[in-house]
Amino acid sequence: MDELLNDVVPQEDLERFEKKYHHELELDGEVTSETKFEYAFCLVRSRYTNDIRKGLMFLEDLARTHPDGRRDYIYYLAFGNARIKNYTEGLKYCKAFLEIESNDQVRSLEEYIKKQSDKEVAKGMAVAGGAALVLGGILGLGIAMSRK
Repeated sequence: MDELLNDVVPQEDLERFEKKYHHELELDGEVTSETKFEYAFCLVRSRYTNDIRKGLMFLEDLARTHPDGRRDYIYYLAFGNARIKNYTEGLKYCKAFLEIESNDQVRSLEEYIKKQSDKEVAKGMAVAGGAALVLGGILGLGIAMSRK
């Protein structure tokens, strides 16, 4: 799963779909759901967090307004959130997808997100524990020095 989540869209693909998106927007003032999805799909696979967030916004809009592609939109919402380490949202979308249908790839993504989330919690606890030890040491040193 790491390999899939770390796969980055080629820059020329991103630029091509961005041009197509803006061209449709300028021509009609609207963009087809297909073009919006293609662009969002590239954005969530970008190396840049801001691009991923932009892609997630497009996918959320598509999921609300185009129920026919909801399955794909929800998967890439889970995928994009996992890429930016927004594990709570990623899990939410995995569960939403699995309510629609059973899918091994989504189950694998869900397990990956759970493991990564657990790692982040463990790191946070280690940092907090280390900070408490340092603070305790400083306080102890201060008390010892004040007694002299």
